[in-house]
Amino acid sequence: MRASCRHISKAYLSSHFFGHLITIISFSEQKPLISSLPTQTIEFHLSLCSRNFSFVQKGIYQSQVLRFSFIRPLLIRFLSLVLDKLCLQPYSFILDGEDTLTQPNLLVGCWQSSGREMANLEDIIYSAATYLLTTFAFLLAFAILRLQPINDRVYFPKWYLKGIRASPTHSRAIISKFVNMDFKTYIRLLSWMLAALRMPEPELIDHAGLDSVVYIRIYLMGLKIFVPITLLAFAVLVPVNWTAGALEQIKDLTFSDIDKLSISNIPPGSRRFWAHVAMSYVFTFWTLYVIYKEYKTTAILRLQFLASESHRPDHFTVLVRNIPPDPDESVTEHVEHFFCVNHPDHYLTHQVVYNANKLANLVAKKKSLQNWLTYYQNKYERNPLSRPTTKTGFWGLWGTRVDAIDFYTVEIGKLNEEEDKERERVISDPNAIVPVAFVSFKSRWGAAVCAQTQQTSNPTIWLTERAPEPRDVYWDNLAIPYVELTIRRLLMALGLFFLIFFFMIPIAIVQSMASIQGIEKVLPFLKPLIEMIPKTIGVSIPLKATFFITYIMVDGWAAIAAEILRLVPLIKFHLKNTFLVKTEQDRDQAMDPGGVDFAASEPRIQFYFLLGIVYAAVTPLLLPFIIVFFSFSYVVFRHQIINVYNQKYESGAAFWPDVHQRLIIGLVISQLLLLGLMSTKDAEELMPLLVTLPILTIWFHVFCKGRFESAFVKFPLQDAMVRDTLERATNPNLNLKLYLHDAYVHPVFKGGELERTHIINEEEAIMLVTTRRNAQKSHSK
Repeated sequence: MRASCRHISKAYLSSHFFGHLITIISFSEQKPLISSLPTQTIEFHLSLCSRNFSFVQKGIYQSQVLRFSFIRPLLIRFLSLVLDKLCLQPYSFILDGEDTLTQPNLLVGCWQSSGREMANLEDIIYSAATYLLTTFAFLLAFAILRLQPINDRVYFPKWYLKGIRASPTHSRAIISKFVNMDFKTYIRLLSWMLAALRMPEPELIDHAGLDSVVYIRIYLMGLKIFVPITLLAFAVLVPVNWTAGALEQIKDLTFSDIDKLSISNIPPGSRRFWAHVAMSYVFTFWTLYVIYKEYKTTAILRLQFLASESHRPDHFTVLVRNIPPDPDESVTEHVEHFFCVNHPDHYLTHQVVYNANKLANLVAKKKSLQNWLTYYQNKYERNPLSRPTTKTGFWGLWGTRVDAIDFYTVEIGKLNEEEDKERERVISDPNAIVPVAFVSFKSRWGAAVCAQTQQTSNPTIWLTERAPEPRDVYWDNLAIPYVELTIRRLLMALGLFFLIFFFMIPIAIVQSMASIQGIEKVLPFLKPLIEMIPKTIGVSIPLKATFFITYIMVDGWAAIAAEILRLVPLIKFHLKNTFLVKTEQDRDQAMDPGGVDFAASEPRIQFYFLLGIVYAAVTPLLLPFIIVFFSFSYVVFRHQIINVYNQKYESGAAFWPDVHQRLIIGLVISQLLLLGLMSTKDAEELMPLLVTLPILTIWFHVFCKGRFESAFVKFPLQDAMVRDTLERATNPNLNLKLYLHDAYVHPVFKGGELERTHIINEEEAIMLVTTRRNAQKSHSK
């Protein structure tokens, strides 16, 4: 399997996903103030997982570049204030008036009032209404802003980039250039929702690509899973929990209506737990059924997408890594010779990879200086009487004050000279060529055969895989040696292992499946920890529902509404349009929205799946909030993908096996957590039934992996041959050499010396490179 050939970074997703997971248990620390708890816990694992893991492994694709979302800490801080206002303070566990967490006979933990009323069902309803009104206000602001002509490029940039939409026409009134004066359009403020749902899926795939469509199908899958589960949970589990009455029988215990709706209201040893076990089976089987259908549908969509696409460079190209050195030949000669000998009927051409990272940095720096020069030139054109000035220090904050236009002109000139020298060095230095090449073939069939076979008897050299789409290549990391890349993957795996291992969940899971008494005998010094773990799980999971309900309303409702409002891109566009834009090309660059950041968005979806699955059998009250999140997100991101985001690459939904795997992991974790919860409820007779669930789930994962995963990592030779035959019949004059000659040239060399100056017709005979090896071969003939 291509470990690096994933649409979403495994390092990022795994660490981010498990970081969210750790939050469920890690809130059991006894802190005096809620305002410090979320920041210390959530923000810690967000920054740790995003920053610390970013240096460990970066793939060779743009889609694997790890990023850290800076809006999350702000939302978390806001969340902590909200929780503090709602009196959702960290609770201490009480029994017979004692504050304790390790009482052997602890039945259930609830919230100590501490002189303040705790959040109840009315508080949650009030908060939900508040956040719904906030969300509606965001939507109303968006509906008004999107109608204004001055904002048209911000809220519909995709149509501009496709050349389908033009700037709105205006009347002679100056104000109409900025404000929509057609008041009839304001009557249908929320019509965008219906418009977002109206586009059929096949048309959406043609418009936005399969990656985007499969991404929003994840939200749809969430609805398919949780709507039936919610109905069943409220029909069966809520009455079972509400009528148990265990909390009312405990003296000096403060609880709310929310606690009475959870499994905490059922006394230990009760036969009512059979209902929760039965529903866990129903929830698991339904979830697995939906996941199976979605995996099958996505696999079919991928194969249809690949079969229906017109030719793309990556269809005919293979990425070759770890090319061995040869004393008689350069890298480019060695590649050509190897493939001419071993793939004589299908090899077409190749492009070696240069380590041009320094050159790329110079180009990026020059572009930044060019933007500043453009800014000051525009400023001078608006006010010719005053030449703009700047300081020569960092960001113009200190240093000698000089003429800004002259200063940036000189700096750009110096960079041009440095860039030319570096470009010449890279082209002429043999050491600048890395042992990596993009090798193109005359047919899809030839490329598929090469990508899916071992090239030599040594499995560590001439490593081949399907090439990424040219836009998806992350050129900086192609220069990473194969051994170093292997070490980075190892460090990533070790770091992730220790991150998870030293938190409480893995320890609690292992403990809950073993004999507590046996561990106490072998390791008596661990007795306090052993007694604490199951109680922590049994107490914290049900009673953390209130926190996560509030979290969903902040991060899942208000944040998604802020996503569609696009306030930051709106401000950035108008600043760039005012100070930097001189041509239409500049304006297109200023409004370019980029694509959906799958590496940051997908872990959040997985976290909501995890919350819903964990709390479905424990505290069903959380499920309606999950449904609102998935419903709202589905509509919003469908609109954004249609009108806003313009994906930079297309993998054909190659990331789906990772999505499936993390859903399975979340399901297994929820089952193990329920197992740990039941261990605190004197329900030993139910343990064998609960142990069976993760075994069945893992078997299901293995089955799906064998049944569908090959469609995402391999290209069927039969389909490749069919596509090649059809293309030769429909487009016999296609010149692949002309089409591929600069497809995999480093962007800093586009239009430069590395591009071929002439095109050789693909029907011409391939001449082997004149080397000592070739001469010996010709002589033997």
